[in-house]
Amino acid sequence: MNHDNNNPELVYDKEGNAHEVVDFNNDDIGSKLGFWLFLFTELMLFGSMFLVFSFFFYRFSHDFVIASSNLDLTLGSINTVILLVSTYFMGIASLNMKLNNIEKSKKMIYITIILSLIFLTIKYFEWMAEIHHGIYPDSEALNKLANGEILFFGLYFTMTGFHGLHIIVGIGVMLWAIKLINNKKINPNKSVVLENIALYWDLVHLVWVFLFPLFYMISFGGES
Repeated sequence: MNHDNNNPELVYDKEGNAHEVVDFNNDDIGSKLGFWLFLFTELMLFGSMFLVFSFFFYRFSHDFVIASSNLDLTLGSINTVILLVSTYFMGIASLNMKLNNIEKSKKMIYITIILSLIFLTIKYFEWMAEIHHGIYPDSEALNKLANGEILFFGLYFTMTGFHGLHIIVGIGVMLWAIKLINNKKINPNKSVVLENIALYWDLVHLVWVFLFPLFYMISFGGES
């Protein structure tokens, strides 16, 4: 078969009949569908954690309210704003790639990475403050608290830690996207990878939107 230089998607056989070339390595629809399925499994995973939290909150409402009042609402609020703003920049990065603003797209990704690192840094100091007070899984100070408070902090470290792990993965895939852009493997005509990363980051910020009020704000509506 001979390729048509004017239309690389067509090849001709010996009889001169044209045939369309199917590139199975460039299946955007399949890539998007597969990624949506992945996001669905992630939602089920976090959803099960939220159900566990709801169950124990129903049983130990008073203890959960007391434990929540020990968290730093200011740092949690700052991190919420940071993550929401980072989601905006990640969306702008995907949009600029489609508009052929490649350098601007890379700049937006770098800004998202920086904001993500700031989020992790604040979360690190927040965790260290709890650990400094002896509050960490299976610590002596924690085990002296009421059962509900022990469960609250166990869920807090598990769920926010798991969320933080997703942020670290997100930073990794964003750096990978930068490399693909530099190698022209992500371009205005082939940007499904960047779109999927933006979707992943939407999930990361969506999960935090639920985590923040569950852990930091329940004391406002709790028992006095």
